[in-house]
Amino acid sequence: MKNLFDLNGKTALVTGGSRGIGAMIAEGFVRNNVKTYITSRKAEACDIKAKELSEFGECISVPADLTDMNEMDKLVSRIKDKKEKLNILVNNAGAAWGASFDDFPENGWDKVMDTNVKSVFFLTQKFADILEKSASNTDPSRIINVGSIDGIGIPRAETYSYPASKAAVHQLTRVLANRLAKRNINVNAIAPGPFQSNMMAHTLREHGEEIKSSVPRGRIGIPEDMAGVSIFLSSKASSYITGSIIPVDGGSLIARRHMV
Repeated sequence: MKNLFDLNGKTALVTGGSRGIGAMIAEGFVRNNVKTYITSRKAEACDIKAKELSEFGECISVPADLTDMNEMDKLVSRIKDKKEKLNILVNNAGAAWGASFDDFPENGWDKVMDTNVKSVFFLTQKFADILEKSASNTDPSRIINVGSIDGIGIPRAETYSYPASKAAVHQLTRVLANRLAKRNINVNAIAPGPFQSNMMAHTLREHGEEIKSSVPRGRIGIPEDMAGVSIFLSSKASSYITGSIIPVDGGSLIARRHMV
């Protein structure tokens, strides 16, 4: 029982790991003895974050734009060429776009869908073989997709492609969990509520106190909240859990339903 949350010796890849929720997850892994690769579209930011996290353990920068299939293939090859295991894949890289209903642009729609949905599927497809080789029936490999409570409830902001993309991530999680279970790969999703991140920075500046007061727990999410659920979903403690969508939101989703 005392080893239920032990991740020592595992290897992980966290997309969008240079900032926000991805960085929170990556730091949780690194501090718990997981060899952690982080990827980000901006190479400099990715390198800086990897250097920062390397103070706590092993963190390696592998920059890539996952909306570009050629760059995705290079990322996959770079990790596979090292001929090591991959136990955990965190599909976190994401994008949002805000515009009114009447003015919402096609390029905003496509950017969000390509980043939040298309890249999740194809990166999972390309890493499925190494995840399977690194797994066993008693110790499955893990895929953690980062969705959102906006993919479950109705968001306040006009970000039409974002909630649609996150609802798609949740359903894709269930479909992949069913498909990959026989290959000893567990697939679950985290649905974050309000956390301090670049994506939410403007919203929190404008409406931070209002959002905080609407969360039953009375605060914005902190790094330990995100690291904790990611460690759980990657450890022996969750080896019998797959196809689940776990809100990590301080109760804001149930409060939103109550308001409705």
